[in-house]
Amino acid sequence: MNAGAPAVQRRLRARGVVQGVGFRPFVWRLARDLGLTGWVRNDAAGVEILVAGAAEAVACFTARLQAELPPLARLDGLTWQDEAAAGDAPHDFRILASGGGVARTMIGHDTAVCADCLRELFDPADRRWRYAFINCTACGPRYTITHRLPYDRAHTSMAAFPLCAQCAREYHDPTDRRFHAEPTACPACGPRLTLEPLPPHHSPLTPHPSPDPIAAALALLRGGAIVAIKGLGGYHLACDARDARAVARLRARKGREAKPFAVMAANLASLAAWVEATPPEQALLEAPERPIVLLRKRPRADAAFPGVAPGLAWLGVMLPYTPLHWLLFHEAAGRPAGTGWMREAQDLVLVMTSANPGGEPIVIAEDEARTRLAGLADAMLTHDRTIVVRCDDSVVRLDPSSPLHPHSSLLTPHTSHLTPSPSPTFFRRARGYTPRAIRLPRSGPSVLALGGMLKNTICVTRDDEAFLSQHIGGLDNAATCAILTETVEHLLAILEVRPAAVAHDLHPDFHSTRHALALAQGWGVPAIAVQHHHAHIAAIAAEHGVEEPLLGLALDGVGLGTDGSAWGGELLRLEEAGFARLGHLAPLPLPGGDRAAREPWRMAAAVLHRLGRGAEIPQRFQAEPLAPQLRDWLARAADLPHTTSLGRYFDAAAALLGVCTRNAYEGQAAMLLEGLAESAARLDVAPGWCAVDQGRGVHWTLAPDLTLDLLPLLARLADETDPALGARLFHDAVAAALADWALAAAGRTGSRRLALAGGCLLNARLKRRLCALLVAAGIEPLTAHAAPPNDGGLSLGQAWVALQTFAAGSKL
Repeated sequence: MNAGAPAVQRRLRARGVVQGVGFRPFVWRLARDLGLTGWVRNDAAGVEILVAGAAEAVACFTARLQAELPPLARLDGLTWQDEAAAGDAPHDFRILASGGGVARTMIGHDTAVCADCLRELFDPADRRWRYAFINCTACGPRYTITHRLPYDRAHTSMAAFPLCAQCAREYHDPTDRRFHAEPTACPACGPRLTLEPLPPHHSPLTPHPSPDPIAAALALLRGGAIVAIKGLGGYHLACDARDARAVARLRARKGREAKPFAVMAANLASLAAWVEATPPEQALLEAPERPIVLLRKRPRADAAFPGVAPGLAWLGVMLPYTPLHWLLFHEAAGRPAGTGWMREAQDLVLVMTSANPGGEPIVIAEDEARTRLAGLADAMLTHDRTIVVRCDDSVVRLDPSSPLHPHSSLLTPHTSHLTPSPSPTFFRRARGYTPRAIRLPRSGPSVLALGGMLKNTICVTRDDEAFLSQHIGGLDNAATCAILTETVEHLLAILEVRPAAVAHDLHPDFHSTRHALALAQGWGVPAIAVQHHHAHIAAIAAEHGVEEPLLGLALDGVGLGTDGSAWGGELLRLEEAGFARLGHLAPLPLPGGDRAAREPWRMAAAVLHRLGRGAEIPQRFQAEPLAPQLRDWLARAADLPHTTSLGRYFDAAAALLGVCTRNAYEGQAAMLLEGLAESAARLDVAPGWCAVDQGRGVHWTLAPDLTLDLLPLLARLADETDPALGARLFHDAVAAALADWALAAAGRTGSRRLALAGGCLLNARLKRRLCALLVAAGIEPLTAHAAPPNDGGLSLGQAWVALQTFAAGSKL
């Protein structure tokens, strides 16, 4: 080192979401600001930094690097080592070309267009005015356009669009916010929009050629057409949410009789007359992740948006997140200059539903859209930027009374202390959140978990992180099964890991199980079967960093038990890689097997039979031609399958109250029942149903072997003439019964923490009341926030059980 050499040279390694989020320009500016020399570069492990200068400046650089991150960056690890200065150390600070290596970083998630880009988008003097693919390092597509790491333009679908001279200057200028913004482009060099008709061409709504695809698409939507719109992770089917005939036409074409649709509006002000939103809910709607947020309806919502979400208490709402979405609303507003109009109420409200005909995977490619969406949409508003990864919209609901950590970090800390901060519950975790990592309590070998049959996701672990895939869907068709294979290959490739084991559900007939066994055999690694409800509770343990024994209630529709029967209302105790079944709901007959889940009247008939009131079955269910035969069958059959599922109790209650006798979609009866209970709660009736000490022996019984029987409650509902009050009674009594059950188990085991998991925990009223009762009794409820509590989080639990199996040294 010569006389003028710096006092300290430090090599730093940053891990986390540090590529494609403006991290290197941030490092460059910080180093220049402090008068340091050196360099920064991306590689597969994250970002490597070398700084040299005065000791005080280097220490300040290290501190500010952690405290002043760019908005989209997330630092999961920062390590450094001081070393002797090299004779050829640079005399300035540079950004070097990317290096290689084994992947230890991750691609960022897709992000809504930022405020800076929106100002340019609506500035008539800007060269990107009304350009549908505007983005910068703070926003735009990431995961859905990336083939592999490191995250460079050459490894994305934007490699097909060479930069023009102006874009190239921005891309290479460290002072520009588009420095190494890999998706950057402009009208001169980037992707382009087109609007094209879809068969049948005789439709009166078929578009004519137009030089302005946005204006033409809006005209079609206002005329009652259905338009397929290409987004970040796939196509949406869109129509005017106020047009009852257009909504009905969309339902008929998609074969979606009653399942709710989500709507998109320019802002919350546009929907203020029809939904309620708290400040935290508004913040979640406007967050860069832009999920669909379930908001409570106001009384006139169903009249304003006929057929969009019939009979439910909640409406799924999202705000525009791509420039293309914003341009449709801008066109509807009359193309005003500036961004002031974005804060004003706008008349346009669109239904936006995934373009996935027949429950198959969402459509992502133009050729695919022309064939699969023919007959569903009248036209498609599309473009030539390839979508690499299919990714549906995320769906969340905010739990105002949730006792857990806030939404601000889904890379969850290992804390379970109670806080008043609202936390979101995922119904579906996908765009905006995938592939964000979930921190695990410990490191271990990489494992692959393939989830279950419905709401499938997969999970891959690397060191102490779990990477949950985007929502894949139900594995009941060949197309979705093929996407499962595609997702496994892509996630393993970008993480650059080879699993040491493959985890799967206990059910041998699930496609995910068969695929897991085939992969394990091909790789020569163990296959680990994990019981369904064990996985549900293990997912909560993984998220909250719980390694000690843990009590849990797993409450859902169905999962294969270790005894070969259908479970779904389970009291479990987890310890290391195993579990014990401490109790369960009293079994109910399951007449017709899986058919009973689609036809709640069958569960109600089974309850009436159990109550000795089987003779009432034909009269109560006159619309069901098989009701007399089912009455006779229940009286004769001695070998009917049974289930302990809380989901089937919900079905029975809904049918006994006349709320729903046949499900048009999964969970419809329970969702309608929840909506009625919420409406009854607003009547301010206080019948005293929620007290634990008043309910035992009246609405439920609890046996010494911890079998919880809700039959007395169903008997009460069978005589209830007011469905809304009956729905409220059912929810509040079930919550009290579950709390009573948990307290009994806690008294026996000494545990004061309880995991709550399974699809029934998506019921806001049940969850809210159950958590309140537990907290009042000194029990800490642990609920899901990093992953869905339903089967969408199953793979996380499977992966954690597999890691515990390794840690315990169990024989695989």
